Amino acid sequence: MKYRNTVEFQVSGDYALFSDPVTRVGGEKCTYHIPTYEALKGILQSVYWKPTIIWLIDAVRVMNPIRTETKGIRPIAYNGGNDLSYYTYLKDVRYQVRAHFEWNENRPELEADRNEHKHHNIARRMIERGGRRDIFLGTRECQGYVEPCVFDQGEGAYDHLEGEIAYGFMYHGITYADEAALPEDKGKMTVRFWHPVMQERGIIEFPRPEECREKRHIREMSIKTFGADNFIGLAEFSDEEANA
Repeated sequence: MKYRNTVEFQVSGDYALFSDPVTRVGGEKCTYHIPTYEALKGILQSVYWKPTIIWLIDAVRVMNPIRTETKGIRPIAYNGGNDLSYYTYLKDVRYQVRAHFEWNENRPELEADRNEHKHHNIARRMIERGGRRDIFLGTRECQGYVEPCVFDQGEGAYDHLEGEIAYGFMYHGITYADEAALPEDKGKMTVRFWHPVMQERGIIEFPRPEECREKRHIREMSIKTFGADNFIGLAEFSDEEANA
């Protein structure tokens, strides 16, 4: 489904590491074969974010063949010195992403900033410029590059995929207290899981965060309130950005 404030972009990079939490216990890291919802949301937040809005990732299209490469890494150990670990990365990645934003109803203090036209225009301009902040594909050492695209146009590696590819039980993302939509998630930090399926043309459609049935509450969490004393974003280039 395409919304009125939909944005579409392509993100690519030499490497990506969308870590499977199960593989991180011993200090090693192994990537999922597909990007997580949370990683794509983080990319879009690096492109453009304000606490007034919540980005929702609708779908991703895998454009390049899924390939991995294992590297020997020497991370800094907690007790000093270096360890030797093996990290498994995705190599030569490229994705098309479709997303839209909704108002953060948990922030009534920012209601005056709910200008859909302004935020949509800024987001599209930031995509054209490659983002406001650095783009990372899952982890900081994996630099990414963002550019505009038309979702589901162009040739992809999985255009002729027969049937579906199921990826089993997978991490979806984290719901923080300030973005919680369901009553049972209010005032909590919640981790979500789901069962992704790649469909024809390499497209994976994401459920909304509140539609993820498998989740776990991690801890209690309060919402930081934004006001004139700690947030200047309400008036930040408002005239210029709204009319651009």
